[in-house]
Amino acid sequence: MATIRDVARLAGVSVATVSRVINKIGNVNSETAHQVLKAIEQLQYEPNSVARGLAGKKTGTIALILPDILNPFFPALARAVEDVAHQEGLTVIFGNSDGLGLKERSYIKTLKKKYVDGIIIASNTVNPEDIEHLRKDQVPIVLLDRGLDIPTCPIIRSQNREGAKLAVKHLLSRGCRKIAHIYGPQEMITARERLLGYEDVVEGLDWYSPSLAVPGNFDIEGGRKAIKLLLERQPDIDGVFAGNDLMAIGALKGLHDLGIPVPERIKVCGFDGISLAEITEPELTTIAQPIYEMGALAAKILIREINTGISENTIMKLDVTLIPRKSTWKEGIDVDEA
Repeated sequence: MATIRDVARLAGVSVATVSRVINKIGNVNSETAHQVLKAIEQLQYEPNSVARGLAGKKTGTIALILPDILNPFFPALARAVEDVAHQEGLTVIFGNSDGLGLKERSYIKTLKKKYVDGIIIASNTVNPEDIEHLRKDQVPIVLLDRGLDIPTCPIIRSQNREGAKLAVKHLLSRGCRKIAHIYGPQEMITARERLLGYEDVVEGLDWYSPSLAVPGNFDIEGGRKAIKLLLERQPDIDGVFAGNDLMAIGALKGLHDLGIPVPERIKVCGFDGISLAEITEPELTTIAQPIYEMGALAAKILIREINTGISENTIMKLDVTLIPRKSTWKEGIDVDEA
C-alpha cells in the first residue's frame, strides 16, 4: 500500500507539500499540485480523511454494522448502541450489510480508512480473516447476536438454546401433543441453537419426526410458506415454535388464510420479543431477548476497550424471558400465566 512518502518521492516534492495539497491548506502552485495529484492517482494512494492531522488521537466515532435495519429486531439494538455512545460523547456510523459478505468487507475496509475508534458487528457472514486483520491493527471489535465464535473478540448473544427449550416446554404445558419447528438459516448460530433447543425437548417423545422441522428464512413470508408445508406433511400438529417472531407472524398469517383458528386448533410461539408481537391477532407468545440490553452491553464493552486497550474476549449469553400471550392461550389458564 502506497504511503504519503511514496507520493512525495514520485512527485518530487516534500511530504509537507503533499499534505498541504491533500488538506487544501497553504499555498501550493497549480503545477506542483497537479504533480502531486497525478502521483496520488498513479500510486492509488488513499489518504485517511479522519486520521490526517490526528495521529495518535481518537476520532470519537464508532461503527455498527447490521444485517438489515428494516428487521424489527435491529432498531432496538441500534438505539441502545447510539444511546450509550452518546452518553460517552461518541458518534455512531450505521451500515447495512444485507447479509452480503462482499458488502460487509467493503464496509470494514472503508471504516478502517476512516479510523473509527471501534466496530460492533452483528453478522453471520463476516470473514474471520477480516476480523483478525482488524485485531492485529488494534481496532476494538465486538461481535453481537449472530456473530461467529471468534476467540479474539468479545461476543454477546442471548441464551438461544435454553430459550428454545423454554418455548417448547411452554407449548407442552399448554396441552400441545405434536409440536413443529420453523427454523432460521442454519449458517446463523442463533438459528442453529434454537433448532437444537427444540430437538433437546422433543427427540425423545413418541410423536417426534424430523419432518416436523422446516425452514422459514427468518422472515414473514418464510413463516407463511413453512406453516403450509408443515400442514401438508403433518396435518395433526397442534403447536408451532418458530425460531423468530417474524416467522411466527408469518405462521399466524398462513393459519388465518387457511381458516385454522389460533390458539384453539394450533398454538404458536415465537422468539425475539419484537414490538410487532404485541399487535398481531392473536397477540403472539414469544421468548423475549433483552434486545436493548444486548446493544447497550456491546457498546459499553467496546468503549471500555477503546479507553483502556483491554479486550474482554469472552462469549456472554444473556437470559431470555417467556412472555405468554393469546397465541398459546388454553382454557382454564390465565393468559399471563407461564
